[in-house]
Amino acid sequence: MKIAIVHDQLREFGGAERVLVVLKEIYPQADVFTSTFDLNSLGEHKEIVKHWNVHVSWFGKIPLLNRLYSPLRFLTPLIWESFDFSKYDLVISSTGSWMCKGIVTKKPTIHISYIHHPPRYLYGYETAVEWQKHLIIKIYGVFINHFLRLWDYEASQKPDHLIANSIETQKRITKFYRRDSTVIYPPVNVPSQSVISNVERNLAKRDYFITVSRLARAKHVDLLIKAANKYHFNLKVVGVGRDMKYLQSIAGLTIEFLGNVSDKKLKDLYQNAKAFLFASIDEEFGIAPVEAMGFGLPVIAYASGGLKETVHEDVNGYLFQEQSEKSLEVAMKKLQSLSDEKYLDMRKYARKESEKYSEEVFKKKIIQLVNSKLLIGHSREDGNPC
Repeated sequence: MKIAIVHDQLREFGGAERVLVVLKEIYPQADVFTSTFDLNSLGEHKEIVKHWNVHVSWFGKIPLLNRLYSPLRFLTPLIWESFDFSKYDLVISSTGSWMCKGIVTKKPTIHISYIHHPPRYLYGYETAVEWQKHLIIKIYGVFINHFLRLWDYEASQKPDHLIANSIETQKRITKFYRRDSTVIYPPVNVPSQSVISNVERNLAKRDYFITVSRLARAKHVDLLIKAANKYHFNLKVVGVGRDMKYLQSIAGLTIEFLGNVSDKKLKDLYQNAKAFLFASIDEEFGIAPVEAMGFGLPVIAYASGGLKETVHEDVNGYLFQEQSEKSLEVAMKKLQSLSDEKYLDMRKYARKESEKYSEEVFKKKIIQLVNSKLLIGHSREDGNPC
């Protein structure tokens, strides 16, 4: 069977790219298609990708164009509709802001689309850049986005089946696309049980909190930093992004910026932290908090989006209800007031929650769904009842 995997863009490595990697593990013979591709921007993960058979769009082959994707977003339909998938039996698209679900396939090819989120900038959700604050850009954006919303809806009707990465995303698919979808949570790299088998040790040394995030506006890392400044707790910030210099400028002495770190370093940070903090608004799922749970870390997160599906109050963490330092501090005090016994229970429940989202669970559910859709498709093609 000839298989293609289509991914929005390969210029950074985040949660969506982790999904892509695991899809490629399930179907190692698959060709990969993308709009733009920069191997060096993937950091240490480029070793995973460099041997793939990657097909880059015409847009991605013109250096000056692909650096200006945001203002040239109106070209999106032309990018995806230029690919030819006629020789493939199965196409799986992995899509978010760049809308690669809009590729064109024809029967008997089956197209299954994994939706990370409908494009946030089209539907009023916070984005990494507050583009609305500049009048000319706002006028241009409102005009272009109107037509892109129309095309995004049209693109969402093209796949034979949609997969949502959370119940939150499923609700948005229903609202904006008027389509049903199947929820399959994204794969999280859950460490082996032996990694956290000694959680009882060194409880007193757990004197810092950690966050792992892209340093962009919608992640609201600034709230965590302001709270750390105000209440004088130790915070380690892992990640990079366009807001890094600003965040460093407002950070006090109890805050440490670590940038991108190796998997080994991150493992050590998780193992010795007290809890994971997360303040993102309307996060569709939130892989980083669940990854932290895999190391037995309780999560304190803003009660928004997919975090309400994975963080359970007073079981594996706490949800704070307002985007304020005070609301975050109230949740942190609940954690810090726990007895050692209760804290250890919370760590164990955090680990148990993470196991629901392991790579093995993801692979099993993807294979089951794909096989069922292929069976139905072939039955219809042969004229047999489904």
